[in-house]
Amino acid sequence: MEVGDKFPEFDLCDENGESFDSGSLGGLRYVIYFYSKDGTPGCTKEASEFSALFPKFMLRNMPVIGVSRDSEKAHAKFRADNALRIKLLSDPSHELTEKAGAWGKKVLYGKETEGTVRSTFIVGRDGTVEAAWKSVKVAGHAEKVLEKAIALFRA
Repeated sequence: MEVGDKFPEFDLCDENGESFDSGSLGGLRYVIYFYSKDGTPGCTKEASEFSALFPKFMLRNMPVIGVSRDSEKAHAKFRADNALRIKLLSDPSHELTEKAGAWGKKVLYGKETEGTVRSTFIVGRDGTVEAAWKSVKVAGHAEKVLEKAIALFRA
């Protein structure tokens, strides 16, 4: 996905096992990010940073959604263990992850694997990508996304 692309529609289960579809976000700008695994250090830091900034995103009526292949039950535990405030969606078949371009080859500890490539998108009110980050480095990333969100909100 690149800026200007139409973000794929989706219908996935959230951390409560309830269906959550992109249609429910109609007319809202939102942040959606893709991460590898609940409970890993980098993914926990990223989710915690987005959660800490959640009130600032919501001041702009901009939900933050995390997506991984983990189950709804794993997401519920991850949220509870880390006092996360963001919505987490389960994409076990990685269909949305692939459509968003957040699935591919990566090097992990010197070994090439295939999996989720940490990526973040701001999706506009009309469903098009307004900002995209690929192969994200975690530290400070949520703050960069917030800065872009504020700039878009003011535009």
